[in-house]
Amino acid sequence: MEEHIETMEDYKEELEASFRRISEGDILTATVIAVSEEEATLDLKYYAPGIIRAADLSDDPDYSILEALHPGDEIQATVIRLDDGEGNILLSKKEANQMLGWDKLKTAMEQETVLTVRVKEAVNAGVIAYAEGLRAFIPASQLSLDYVEDPSVYVGKDLDVNVIRVDREKEKLVLSAKSVLKEREEEARRHRISMLVPGTVVEGTVESLTNYGAFVNIGNGLTGLVHISQICGRRIRKPSEVLKTGQPVRAKILNTNDNRISLSIRALEEIAEEDADTSVQAEEYSSHESASTSLGDLIAKLNLH
Repeated sequence: MEEHIETMEDYKEELEASFRRISEGDILTATVIAVSEEEATLDLKYYAPGIIRAADLSDDPDYSILEALHPGDEIQATVIRLDDGEGNILLSKKEANQMLGWDKLKTAMEQETVLTVRVKEAVNAGVIAYAEGLRAFIPASQLSLDYVEDPSVYVGKDLDVNVIRVDREKEKLVLSAKSVLKEREEEARRHRISMLVPGTVVEGTVESLTNYGAFVNIGNGLTGLVHISQICGRRIRKPSEVLKTGQPVRAKILNTNDNRISLSIRALEEIAEEDADTSVQAEEYSSHESASTSLGDLIAKLNLH
């Protein structure tokens, strides 16, 4: 077996730890190496381990150290004491949250990042949750796409939210679940529109009338516009001359450009007229052929005599 010759590289981490200087107030990134109900032990890449007491991890009253932290996790914490009396460096994640959390949440707001939070309690006109260890408010109007009469039904539920206000000086953090739901609903709507095929005939109900056309509900949460020029073959001054709200109609899909559905009722009238013309022509041709055949038969009979 080849004998291993030790080099300075073998002691790189120890050397770095010996030269490193840690001071109170420093924010460190550390790896969790052990977790108990009372505290978490951290590897600081230093000659002394770090300790965070359970009470110094989060402002969230329902925070569970055993559920939230696991060996191998990386966390950021602030040094609050260089020696806790037992040779360990004492840290606080709560203090780091106060220093770093606001910046992280501001970035999340700017980038429209979706966060998952758990509702902790209902308060006047909304609920409280925690993001990055910081107390946040979700107004009742931002909990759902629909009106929320009793915010307390959301307590204990996980919500996907966007950050809509970050004010570090006033310690105001406001979240919105509604904005996430709205975007997801719009994404689903765009997908349903993409599945529509131009030229297809759909049935719907006139939802509303404007000076420039009629909006028709074609089901599945989709509404299309029949422009006034596509309502009928004759010229009309306003859609209400021909249509009324609540009226069932059939229309042809013209296009779905820019995720907008353009419909035409007139196109079906034109198709019906073309079919009628074709039917008349076929009938005339059939009658002419029948008459010709009868005359031929008569002549043949005359020639036989």
